[in-house]
Amino acid sequence: MSERAGSPDRGAGMSAATARSIEYAIIALCLASLAMIFQPFSLTLYGIGAGLVVLGALAFNLIPHCRPGVPVRSLLKVALLILIILVVALALAIGAAWLYAWYLEVSR
Repeated sequence: MSERAGSPDRGAGMSAATARSIEYAIIALCLASLAMIFQPFSLTLYGIGAGLVVLGALAFNLIPHCRPGVPVRSLLKVALLILIILVVALALAIGAAWLYAWYLEVSR
């Protein structure tokens, strides 16, 4: 490969420690969200936990990419794709709710 002198090696991927840290952070997010859902004290924490469960479930798709040698750029591309899927699903859910409210209003 022809690279400019002094530029970092773009082919180098994550180290084992970095991959393990990202993997553990995703698992910790999932466990924290479950703890928030099943706590009996606060509805606010329940709401936050419910949102984090969805985010954690989507982020769990990053686990296969958390391997030593995989470029961080590749991991970020997959994370961006997952974020786009979350936004599309959110837009569909809000749109369906809005259309249902409109249908109820019109059918009176």
